Amino acid sequence: RQETLMADAYNLDGFQNHLRYTEQARVLRLVPGLEQAEFLQYGQIHRNTYICGPRVLSATMQMRERPDIFFAGQISGVEGYVESVATGWLAGLNAARLSKGHDPVTAPTSSATGALARYVSSAGTKNYQPVNITFALLEPLSEEQRRRVRRKRERHQLQVELALKEWDIWLHTIKGQRAEEPLAAAR
Repeated sequence: RQETLMADAYNLDGFQNHLRYTEQARVLRLVPGLEQAEFLQYGQIHRNTYICGPRVLSATMQMRERPDIFFAGQISGVEGYVESVATGWLAGLNAARLSKGHDPVTAPTSSATGALARYVSSAGTKNYQPVNITFALLEPLSEEQRRRVRRKRERHQLQVELALKEWDIWLHTIKGQRAEEPLAAAR
């Protein structure tokens, strides 16, 4: 992708690797048209820094030992922009609630936000790894619901419908506990 306004430098997006710079130059020069290219920067390994959430976080995104400290996003053990925004929203909501004297809340685990918060606060600690949201993290359907709905796509649709219903109930419940209105647009 274009790196400068003058379009005289381009970025090879996602070129993360372990190769030494001399080896990267050699391999890239094998590509037709890049034999004479000037490389301004070579690829490097992208490292995510994250805490072991299950050891230190609650599902409210607070530190267990210091409930006045909140974590969200990549450092909490989620990957992805949407996941980071979701956990940031929950941490921000709870920080605001705490500052107003209200108890922090946990999002429904049937929702993506609640499922991520549950993961970062209660996944196993032995091989803890950051995660993106998947249907596997959501609250599973009951045995009866799984028997009734056989197709994977329809099961996922049912999970979404149940999550939206629980999310709306949850929002109305916590709205009643506070005077502010920023929750109205959140879903």
